[in-house]
Amino acid sequence: MAESFGLGISTADDPVDWGALTRYATEVMQRAYAPYSHYKVGVAGLVDDGRVVLGCNVENAAYGVALCAECGMVSALHATGGGRLVAVACVDGEGRPLMPCGRCRQLLWENGGPTMQLLTASGVRTMDEVLPDAFGADDLASGEGTDGSAAGEKETDA
Repeated sequence: MAESFGLGISTADDPVDWGALTRYATEVMQRAYAPYSHYKVGVAGLVDDGRVVLGCNVENAAYGVALCAECGMVSALHATGGGRLVAVACVDGEGRPLMPCGRCRQLLWENGGPTMQLLTASGVRTMDEVLPDAFGADDLASGEGTDGSAAGEKETDA
């Protein structure tokens, strides 16, 4: 039997235990700090080495600087040794699957890649499916924008 790393979730080589990830996301959601919107969010991610990282949303009186749950989870990923996200479950205040916002999909793409699995209201989807034609580090490394111009150049009318 695979080692559970003390969290009740098997290693990344085993099938994803979506029930366990959802339970962890729901538990951490209850710790969210959402005094303004009252919209609590929790997220749990399985890392390629078997760790599970968690995050919850943290609001601020300056609404624009609130932290999404996924931001906290990605911070926890790097704070505990890095790695790649394999599977992620994000839930709302009722424990139902929740689709991450666009900014958070970008964070998930960057830290999990196109094959990372995400539990959604319509089932498990890969990042390729929830963020098609994603922008990533390879786009920056190429030195070209999507229109063929050098990175940082603005497209001009001819």
